[in-house]
Amino acid sequence: MPQPAWQKSSFSSGGEGNCIELAIGTPGHIHLREGDRPDEIATTTSLAVAHLLHTLKGGSLSR
Repeated sequence: MPQPAWQKSSFSSGGEGNCIELAIGTPGHIHLREGDRPDEIATTTSLAVAHLLHTLKGGSLSR
């Protein structure tokens, strides 16, 4: 199985470990990982990621 092509978030801050990376998985799925923990990978659907990003950009996520 080929290795995923990881892409770092444009909002990640340098080398301080605050880095989220994404990679395309099987059709309809996306892999997520923390840059300083590359062996811990979460897999979800592209629809779930789209909803998350929409919520974050809209500021409707309560703190």
